[in-house]
Amino acid sequence: MTTANEIVRGVGGPENIAGLTYCATRLRFELHDAGKVDGEKVEAVDGVMGAVPQGGNRYQVIVGGAVASVYNDIMALPEMAKMGEASDADVKAAARSKARGKVAWLDGFFEYLSDSFRPILGVLLGASLIIASAAVADALGVVDFRAPDKAAGWVFIDTMWRAVFYFLPIMIAYNASKKLDVDPWVGATIMAALMTPEFISLSDQERFPDTVCTINEALGTQTCSANIFGLSMPLNDYGGQVFVPLIMVAILALVYRLLKRIFPANVHMVFVPFFSMVIMITVTAFLIGPLGIWLGNGLGTGLSWMNDNAPFVFALLIPMLYPFLVPLGLHWPLNALMLVNIQTLGYDFIQGPMGAWNFACFGATAGVLFLSMKDRDVTMRQTATGALAAGLFGGISEPSLYGIHLRFKRIYPRMLVGCFAGGLTIAILGAPFNGVKTQAFAFTSLLTIPVFDPMWVYAIAIAVAFTVSMLLIIITDYRTPEQRAKARGELVDTEVGTEEERQAAQWLNALGGTPNVVRVEPVAETRVRVEVADSSAVDTDALKAAGLAGVVQVGPNTWHLVAGFNADQYATAISRDLVKQAPVPVPA
Repeated sequence: MTTANEIVRGVGGPENIAGLTYCATRLRFELHDAGKVDGEKVEAVDGVMGAVPQGGNRYQVIVGGAVASVYNDIMALPEMAKMGEASDADVKAAARSKARGKVAWLDGFFEYLSDSFRPILGVLLGASLIIASAAVADALGVVDFRAPDKAAGWVFIDTMWRAVFYFLPIMIAYNASKKLDVDPWVGATIMAALMTPEFISLSDQERFPDTVCTINEALGTQTCSANIFGLSMPLNDYGGQVFVPLIMVAILALVYRLLKRIFPANVHMVFVPFFSMVIMITVTAFLIGPLGIWLGNGLGTGLSWMNDNAPFVFALLIPMLYPFLVPLGLHWPLNALMLVNIQTLGYDFIQGPMGAWNFACFGATAGVLFLSMKDRDVTMRQTATGALAAGLFGGISEPSLYGIHLRFKRIYPRMLVGCFAGGLTIAILGAPFNGVKTQAFAFTSLLTIPVFDPMWVYAIAIAVAFTVSMLLIIITDYRTPEQRAKARGELVDTEVGTEEERQAAQWLNALGGTPNVVRVEPVAETRVRVEVADSSAVDTDALKAAGLAGVVQVGPNTWHLVAGFNADQYATAISRDLVKQAPVPVPA
């Protein structure tokens, strides 16, 4: 049975699949009934790195760089021919399931952002590697990468990456339109109209005497406005803009649906695109375009102010936030701001600190790879190898996150230490330079190190983040004793170590003994939560003397014992002591 067959069977069969799409590393299923999914069966399929249940009936399967091939194989299966033929009740249930959280509109907003960018990740990655190659040539003295008078050959190479970033608004408009069920070519055309030679030529004052241009002495920039049938229309360079197409398509969707209601279905093809283009090109040129540029400039300037005035905080904040934003898809607003910064300021200051998070992530994966090779864990070794290659050479964190990190709860706290160490390095070494900057949008990989300035600060920071995470994983492991034994092919030994048992016995006595302890459980990765019958019987000094890093009373009869990364083992040892010392009931 092929990988495609096994995945389809694991998610409940073709009859359970309402829709299927894919992004950079994941198959994204829309199911009729998520309860029919056999998660263990899906994750056991050869080539599958992991599976992530989403809200409602959505389910994602992580397959890494081969995702497009697996998607095509699934869609080519004969039994998939009728995919999506759902009843009215199924369609209604699928629509209701799209809300992932308590605030449906907020979830929809972030999905709109994500789906507007995801399909172009490939060309963004390709463009960033071309930029990185040119930056290496610049560093070696082969060519001045930023010189305006480069040779024709190097100008031609510039077109390879500039094509992606200049026409980015058209690509985003296309994807955003598809997301909102609007003809994507209509959305793309509206943005393209504002990037034509004819639109750009309106700023030529010799040809159009009514065009008015003013120069901002402080910024050294020129702004123009054209006289269009007696109305003043701002003229902006929309190349590389991100917020303009996102706002435009959101309004286009409303206009498009209204027009489809007004006109009979048999003339939709003629009149709906026609009026959509006439209305939205006009509205975008006069209102949405200037608004989007103002919004992007304002956000970029605000973050730039923070980076200039509180660079230490900024350098720590970004790498500590990203590990929580990326798994939820909430990082796209920051990614969009990177592009806006490059377009408006000429450089970006977010990508440098973000690199600390990425390499902390890759370092944790390297630690997992080392342990999997040591333990001869073939499955994890294959998963970690692919994830590490995608990270180090592509700057893509999803295979590591979904294939490994989110499956083992002990990884994240160790990875966060690496994020902090990398951010702190940038905060200290980058202070004289107001942080690490780049003039290009680049996926943070080994290949793109030369595009950052100062390069040496960035290189040291990502090396620190990578090394700290990797060593923490290697030294303390990423698995519980049971998971480790299973990976080694051993019988699962439910006994904890003698040191843990010895300390657990001391802690139990200091807590007032077996009669006083009601409940024990590990929490927050490094703590043991203990409920007692009488808090006055707890001897905090004895607990600390017995090796605890800290003791915190969090409730009238609830205590947290700060036990370190082996908190789960200590909790198990205490629980077993409670069972051993519990009085045996006397028969009546």
